[in-house]
Amino acid sequence: MLKKFKDCFQDKKILVTGHTGFKGSWLTTFLLNLDADIIGFSKDIPTNPSMFEVLGLKSEINHIIGDIRNYSKLNDIINQHSPDIIIHLAAQPIVRESYLNPVETYETNVMGTINLLESLRINNSKNESFLLNVTSDKCYENKEKNHAYNEEDSLGGYDPYSSSKTCSEIATAAYRRSFFTNSNVNVATARAGNVIGGGDWSKDRIVVDCVNALFKDETIVLRNPNAIRPWQHVLEALAGYLTLLTHMINNNEMKIDLNSSWNFGPYPESIVNVENLVKELIAEYRDGQYTVKSADELHEANLLELDINKSLEYLDWKPKLNFKNTIKMTVEWYKKFYNNDDMLKATNNQIKEYLK
Repeated sequence: MLKKFKDCFQDKKILVTGHTGFKGSWLTTFLLNLDADIIGFSKDIPTNPSMFEVLGLKSEINHIIGDIRNYSKLNDIINQHSPDIIIHLAAQPIVRESYLNPVETYETNVMGTINLLESLRINNSKNESFLLNVTSDKCYENKEKNHAYNEEDSLGGYDPYSSSKTCSEIATAAYRRSFFTNSNVNVATARAGNVIGGGDWSKDRIVVDCVNALFKDETIVLRNPNAIRPWQHVLEALAGYLTLLTHMINNNEMKIDLNSSWNFGPYPESIVNVENLVKELIAEYRDGQYTVKSADELHEANLLELDINKSLEYLDWKPKLNFKNTIKMTVEWYKKFYNNDDMLKATNNQIKEYLK
């Protein structure tokens, strides 16, 4: 896998939007292992602590502070750097935050995406370029039935976050059909499951809440213990994104249009409820306890499953980590962090082990 990725991404100029976030920091580190030339574009450092700062990534890339909602600045960056590849992660990513700030959520997740697509439309160059828009498994019209959603299922979204990701998907498809057919711009979207791993400090995320409680010797509080999610390590999703881009770049002769939407999730054994996730985290940490608190009035889906058969069939990708290994890697990362270990080395070691 390492050679395949390095052959494709080494020395490529890659623009990563949202590079300072949890997933963006992992992706940036992953791409540095492939010797890519990275331009990062984010509006701020979103958390404290921050994986981006802990790993010292600012000095390793072309780090640019800018808001995806600012078309003029984004367009200037694309004009200036002419990236070969754009991986679009910039977003307001929290469901509960979207209830508190719906307008900002839509402005960032919808208009931010449109700004990026519009810049590519205006600057459609002679050189071939590739855009991967990372959306969410929550973009589907979730009917909360025992059904794994595939790429042909209806889109929807109950809450502002989920529906904003649906809008991002629809806008991307419209631009692809209207402006990028038979052009030098190749566009796909990726929908991942619930991504976890070390280095996440975002608010209102169950693993983050658990880790904070465990390392402070506090009781974990669960709002929705029966909510079922497709849990996957962040490296699984990133490997899926890069595998898709590898096929797009190499222009493999496929029986399917690569410029389309793709699901990346775990095998069914990793689709478990929150309470089982927490029990596994406590078991891996070796100590801890939890309590259940009545859920508040904010709606969150109780059941969500992804069908990954399209990616399994047409891409050289499949999940490599089982549920226990996903939890083990996550807890190990945080343990090293709280032990004041060299976290860049620890993160690189996890990436290298995964790539083996």
